[in-house]
Amino acid sequence: MSSQDIPEENLPAAQDHAHGAVSVADEANPFADPGLPPHEHRIQDIDERAAKRSERVVALLFTVSMLATVGFIASYVTISPDTSVFVFPIGHISALNFALGLTLGTALFCIGAGAVHWARTLMSDEEVAAERHPISAPAEVRAQVHADFKQGAKESALGRRKLIRNTMFGALTLVPLSGVVLLRDLGPLPGTSLRHTLWAKGKLLVNTNTNQPLRPEDVAVGSLTFVRPEGLEETDEDFQNEIAKAAVMIIRLQPGNIKDKRELDWSHEGIVAFSKICTHVGCPISLYEQQTHHVLCPCHQSTFDLSDGARVIFGPAGHALPQLRIGVNDEGYLQALGDFEEPVGPAFWERG
Repeated sequence: MSSQDIPEENLPAAQDHAHGAVSVADEANPFADPGLPPHEHRIQDIDERAAKRSERVVALLFTVSMLATVGFIASYVTISPDTSVFVFPIGHISALNFALGLTLGTALFCIGAGAVHWARTLMSDEEVAAERHPISAPAEVRAQVHADFKQGAKESALGRRKLIRNTMFGALTLVPLSGVVLLRDLGPLPGTSLRHTLWAKGKLLVNTNTNQPLRPEDVAVGSLTFVRPEGLEETDEDFQNEIAKAAVMIIRLQPGNIKDKRELDWSHEGIVAFSKICTHVGCPISLYEQQTHHVLCPCHQSTFDLSDGARVIFGPAGHALPQLRIGVNDEGYLQALGDFEEPVGPAFWERG
């Protein structure tokens, strides 16, 4: 729609001020200031119906933001942290994290989009040239401000009214504690849960890839296999929490290559089982060097010797990988003979 299609009374009034100082180029001033280009009116400036449409769009974005914020609060209150949901193509993820991220992202995006659309379509977009001037206040103005401040401090009687002053400071000091109380809602205290996993006597070692229990003959010498405890499924609500502690890797060595006596006693025919969780910051270990029997954490390169009790030989990890004692059941399947005897993963304040 052009300005010719708009009734004359709807056109904005002509502006009296100039679009910047304009000078003419000459030999003394070859780079003259051409001034600002003529202002072009937007459709919203000349058509009230278009302006109303833009207003409704901005209001809609702000309304969606409000609804998303309400959805964020509702999700936080109603969705269990252990609930998982399948999202293509990501896979199974935490339903709570997905809902919180989606609603909060929508709320913030709609506020920003609404503000930008408001500024681009309804706020004034006319450029105005203004000469710069000193920003510091004159000496008499600064003196007057200082005098007013002193007079206000004197009239407040803050120095004489000690009861008011002290109680005010007390209120200002204590009110931030409300935020500290909210930290309690970050989650329940771990208690002794960090010391225990799902591994227990009689739990079968299930191959993570095939979902089948393993026999000794399924594990070749020099191979690395990842296993999880029997009964733990990816569809379980607490799968992520449990696998973060119970993930195990098994490696088959020649019994004569095992240097550590306890490691040999806790193995079965050279098959040893160690926690897959790095003792530095909890990254999953996945790199195995067959000739040296070393495993490497890909995050910070902590290296463990699986032939010598999985002790640390390089990197920032603080202690060896915990070993899981294993054997075979009556049917010939590999099974755990108990839980880990020490906490898995990084050291923490309750380690003893």
